[in-house]
Amino acid sequence: MAFFADFKKFAMRGNVIDLAVGVIIGAAFQKIVSSLTDDIITPAILKPVLDAAHLNKLEDLKIFGQLKVGVFLSATLNFFIVALALYLIIKLVHREKKKEETGQAPPPPPPADVVLLTEIRDLLKTQNPKQL
Repeated sequence: MAFFADFKKFAMRGNVIDLAVGVIIGAAFQKIVSSLTDDIITPAILKPVLDAAHLNKLEDLKIFGQLKVGVFLSATLNFFIVALALYLIIKLVHREKKKEETGQAPPPPPPADVVLLTEIRDLLKTQNPKQL
């Protein structure tokens, strides 16, 4: 029973749940990026290459009949799109954190009586340093 209680405690921690949500969103984002890469960007960029090679699909672009260069190019482009998206998201998060840090007001000044008592203490220290 202790094993299941420990596992439940581990699984319900905030950072584990956040990680699970991130993985799920990442999987959904991957599908969007794959579609963008495979269906829009790659055909637009590599259309001249495919036409010159007399091919219809990027997967058919091969060198020496075995090396699937088209699939590799698609995966590479997919990686760069994901990396760019993550860079932009992280940059946005850092900008928002910086706004929060600079947006904080300085602490309010101490009340007048505290300032007066501090001045009296400092004066007493300078007049009689041995007694304090």
